Amino acid sequence: MATLLPGNIVYGGSITNRETNNYKSLGHFIMEKYKEFDDQIVMVDAVSGKEYTAKYMHDSALRVAYVLKSLGVKANDVVGLSSENCFEFAITLFGAFAINATVAPFNITYSEREMHHGINLSKPKVIFGSRITIERIANVAKSNAFVKKIVSFDSEKSTSDILSFNELMESISIPSDNTFEYEPVNKNEDVTLIVCSSGTTGLPKGVQITQANVLSTLDSQLTPTAIPIGEVKLLTVIPWFHSFGCLTLIICACAGTCLVYLPKFEDHVFLSAIEKYQVMMAFIVPPLAVFLAKNPIVDKYDLSSLLVLLCGAAPLSKETEDQIKERIGVPIIRQGYGLSETTLSVLTQNDNACKPGSVGALKIGVYAKIIDPDTGRTLGPNQRGELCFKGDCIMKGYIGDVKSTQSSIIDGWLHTGDIGYYDEDFEFFIVDRIKELIKYKGFQVPPAEIEAILLTNPKVKDAAVIGKPDEEAGELPMAFIVSQPNVQLGEQEIIDFVAQRASPAKRLRGGVTFIDEIPKNPSGKILRRLLRDSLKNKLKSKM
Repeated sequence: MATLLPGNIVYGGSITNRETNNYKSLGHFIMEKYKEFDDQIVMVDAVSGKEYTAKYMHDSALRVAYVLKSLGVKANDVVGLSSENCFEFAITLFGAFAINATVAPFNITYSEREMHHGINLSKPKVIFGSRITIERIANVAKSNAFVKKIVSFDSEKSTSDILSFNELMESISIPSDNTFEYEPVNKNEDVTLIVCSSGTTGLPKGVQITQANVLSTLDSQLTPTAIPIGEVKLLTVIPWFHSFGCLTLIICACAGTCLVYLPKFEDHVFLSAIEKYQVMMAFIVPPLAVFLAKNPIVDKYDLSSLLVLLCGAAPLSKETEDQIKERIGVPIIRQGYGLSETTLSVLTQNDNACKPGSVGALKIGVYAKIIDPDTGRTLGPNQRGELCFKGDCIMKGYIGDVKSTQSSIIDGWLHTGDIGYYDEDFEFFIVDRIKELIKYKGFQVPPAEIEAILLTNPKVKDAAVIGKPDEEAGELPMAFIVSQPNVQLGEQEIIDFVAQRASPAKRLRGGVTFIDEIPKNPSGKILRRLLRDSLKNKLKSKM
């Protein structure tokens, strides 16, 4: 139960179960858990129907650890990973953790430009990819000499440029007694994940998540709750390259959950997986919730096994939640709030904290405060301000970006850029954001990055991008364009120009509006609020 400390600091309570303290590292903890679960089925590929036991996961991840060593990867070296959800992704992740390497997951939709930026942030020595990413990885690696090896999950045979994952796994010899010596780490300093998190100023930043960040999150998550995560079949389609997906993959591995996974969302495959495997819980994002609430094909499947939906990455409306409960009878829908910078959620709904519009209560082990964005003064209940968090889950910082780290973490407090408040029951509500990120289907899209692309078009004089509200996606990137005088420039030309240079989430699905001038303040900062207001007025006039 949360308490209010002096100075209007809210504390979620202490973590009483520190089970992870008994292990040398995150990799050691995960692998020992797999040993403990032994012949229990812990992963199911819902497309192929293949089932994997904890013992098989343990032995396979151990084999990957030896493969990585043979490729020259050592503790604190970076291993890149860009693939859809698959067995190979999971065992590569855990194999890298076993030798205390750092893993940098990359979005599979990244263009070569974005992949180049991501790789240059984390500087991986080896990069693993799948059929859909390996060509881009290989092209980008040519201009980055620090990438020593590229490994394909799908290639049958190794070439001079790309190694075959299966060949490597078959060729490696491991001790017959299956023993492995886990090395201790500096849990507070050693980085276990570098995840890409979009800032408002352009290309993604590399969020450094330490061993301690993940281990403390595990301690808080594995504390017994009313929802027994380790005793259920849980379906996920959340990409594991996303911080939400990656951390939930790790938690499920340590809890002994039977994780039924999909490489991507396909409506009939998703629904039939729930029906076939009698799934009790599912990780979802708001667009998936809208699908469950409204799509007519949902009625063709038996979803009666579903008891809990856990929704994250973006806000879920009360209306959609109610529609799902009424339509398919799911009794429990929980939301949470977190950032890549907080490792996972720091606010979650529970039996005692789920008022309409709230994102729940503070998790154990976390401190929170609301500050006045102008004065920095700490505010009390029901007063709106910027949300700030402190605790063992807060990132180490942005890799290679001291300035952004120092402006985000002040005296140990992470400043989120989101505006919210808590009430007298310590339930938190998010009402706005200082940040200008567009939330498209749970992905964070920085307007400044799309604007930078648009300004490379010689026909564009000036540009601004905002999020256009959309029930299914959350927000759609929309551009306001000032064209150069005496040129022919149409909406589709602009949309195509961005589509050729950016990943799918950044495409201008909200359309293009041509205007005479982009509103800016005296220092040249775009006044997006005025653009949002003009869009609202335009939408109202159409109604």
